Amino acid sequence: MTMSTALLMLHICGAVIGLISGFMAMLFRKGSGLHAVAGNVFFIAMLCMSASGAYIAQFDKPNKANFLVATLTFYLVSTAWMAARRRQGTTGIFDRLALLVVAADGTAGIIWGLQAVSSAAGTKDGMPAPIYFIFGTIALLCAVSDVRMLARGGITGAKRIARHLLRMSTALLIATMSLYPGQAKLFPDALRETNLLFIPHVLLIGSMLFYMVRVRRTKTAARVQSTGAVLQPAAAAR
Repeated sequence: MTMSTALLMLHICGAVIGLISGFMAMLFRKGSGLHAVAGNVFFIAMLCMSASGAYIAQFDKPNKANFLVATLTFYLVSTAWMAARRRQGTTGIFDRLALLVVAADGTAGIIWGLQAVSSAAGTKDGMPAPIYFIFGTIALLCAVSDVRMLARGGITGAKRIARHLLRMSTALLIATMSLYPGQAKLFPDALRETNLLFIPHVLLIGSMLFYMVRVRRTKTAARVQSTGAVLQPAAAAR
């Protein structure tokens, strides 16, 4: 087995295991043992998938769009996992390196998008300019989020949970889109015409929005409770 074949197998296996474990993690109750196990499997599988994908896109079958998306996915999973493990509001060398990686990835995406626009075909490596602009913009928004986190000295509570959920969910959505419509040729034409293959995408986005709203409400409730606890003694004193 050649190195290229081994990397391709690693990429495919990582994608399949990542998709299964990712949706299982979304189904299990957040904070439960099953959620943690599924999340760890998803983390390892997605690192294998994105790392091998980035290598293939850079050295084996050069494709700037695939490299851009693979690097972004690796970053999203890594920073999401770190947000879940780090309970205290601290930052370290990992966060600074992650910022450099995603900022460079986003900048490259915008540059490649401009190159695609200026080309005669309106593409770069066979991919249209919007692909580069969309993922490049996502990467730059992540970089802005990292700058804010570093400026604050870290995040805790609801913000930490929101960071974990949003980034893991985005990575899972990218993997889902890579399967379909990314590999639409694997599915029968009759099935594609029904649009049923977009159901996982809709469910994932809906679940992501639901949990983000839930986390935000929990944060607001905790703030109100904390404020009430502070004001109550003062009112009693009067």
